[in-house]
Amino acid sequence: MSLRTNNIDIADPLLLRIGALAQESQTRIYVVGGFVRDALMGRANTDVDITVVGDPLEFADRVATLFRTKAIHYERFRTALVPVGERNVEFVGTRLERYDADSRKPIVTEGTLEDDLRRRDFTVNAMAASLHADNLGEIIDLWHGAEDLEAKVLRTPLDPIVTMEDDPLRMMRAARFAAQLDFVVDEKTLRAIQSMAERIKIVSQERITDEFMKILASPRPSVGLMILHETGLLAHIFPEVEALAGVDLVRVGEREYRHKDVFRHTLQVVDNVSAMSDNVWLRFATLMHDIAKPRTKRFVQGTGWTFHGHEEVGARWQDKIFRRMKLPLQHLEYVQNLVRLHQRPMKLVDDGVTDSAIRRLAVHAGDAIEDLFMLCRADVTTKNPRLAEKYVHNYDIVRDKVLDVQERDHLRAFQSPVRGEEIMEITGLPPSRTIGYLKFMIEEAILEGTINNEYEAAKEFLVANLQGWLAQADAASFSRRGTTS
Repeated sequence: MSLRTNNIDIADPLLLRIGALAQESQTRIYVVGGFVRDALMGRANTDVDITVVGDPLEFADRVATLFRTKAIHYERFRTALVPVGERNVEFVGTRLERYDADSRKPIVTEGTLEDDLRRRDFTVNAMAASLHADNLGEIIDLWHGAEDLEAKVLRTPLDPIVTMEDDPLRMMRAARFAAQLDFVVDEKTLRAIQSMAERIKIVSQERITDEFMKILASPRPSVGLMILHETGLLAHIFPEVEALAGVDLVRVGEREYRHKDVFRHTLQVVDNVSAMSDNVWLRFATLMHDIAKPRTKRFVQGTGWTFHGHEEVGARWQDKIFRRMKLPLQHLEYVQNLVRLHQRPMKLVDDGVTDSAIRRLAVHAGDAIEDLFMLCRADVTTKNPRLAEKYVHNYDIVRDKVLDVQERDHLRAFQSPVRGEEIMEITGLPPSRTIGYLKFMIEEAILEGTINNEYEAAKEFLVANLQGWLAQADAASFSRRGTTS
């Protein structure tokens, strides 16, 4: 083992004040991990992890007093978090960690600085820099992390089996750092992950999902997603995406009918969207857009491969996926909508398409209309440049039509101009399915272009058609009762 020393420039006023405090209290502290890695790469990083040789909780309390804030203690892990303005500084005691075979939580004991660096995930994250005035910024690099940084390779300080056993989430972190930093994972580490991929099951869903979304938020998500696939991790953490992999082949007589690998196509589409937008939920919806193709695929002789209804099935799956992965439900409707609608614009390319169809797309897409067309353009993956240009041009034509109708007919956040409360006043009816039906009929008339999307026109239309609609609603209600009696 060699000791390699370099220096980084410590100019951050926050770190300098903490370093001065450590000097006064004769406490040895080091900034570690991503901060050092990114400083050597010339990347900005506001996350600060500090290793304390001694009692991290006591020192964190000193720092909290200095900055007039309060430290949050995690005694079991010998860790404390100190919020300073908009930044969080984490203090960790030099420690050893190990996991029991079936445990999701580490057993933490006190160790040396070398122990602390040895237990880290990758050599590029296992460097420490001193915060003391006598050797400020001097790097301790016991496992040649600087060399691996230059070579753009992810390698573990110890045998990768040992490192991954200590915290199986590190298998996903390999994929995430490869995608974020544009690094490769060394072969020994990849083989280790492949041999123990099933161990990811002991990690909590929240931690798995956090890493997965960080992969999606990276500059080129396909790098991380492909590593998850090739190591076998994807089958355990997202089986619906894993099921997209493979080429479908059918022989009819002398002919072979192949369908492209939907997994690789999806990765390309996700990368295309990522080049256009940082919106991670648009990227997630893109990952989901063909998710139901394996379930709906059929081979029809004379036609070829079909996937009828895959967009609707995929949209319906999202509730189950969101709940299993513990994703924030406030994004569910947005993702469902994009998955459900991603085929619709291509069907509206013809010049003869009705204003009614355009209005319906505008209403159903709502504020996500621009994201929908971003997804549609990204979905063009043909290698024929002339054909690709034609598809994108057609999407742009439909987009302009939709935006024009949406603006002209005031269709953003669309609903009946005559609200349910007023319909109840006019009819004397209580809240009921009938009131919803009357609102629906007004909205349909606007979408069909029968009336303008204006209050007076909608109210006149309601009054003129009220008796007929009420009779229809009563007949429908009677029919439902009759079928259930």
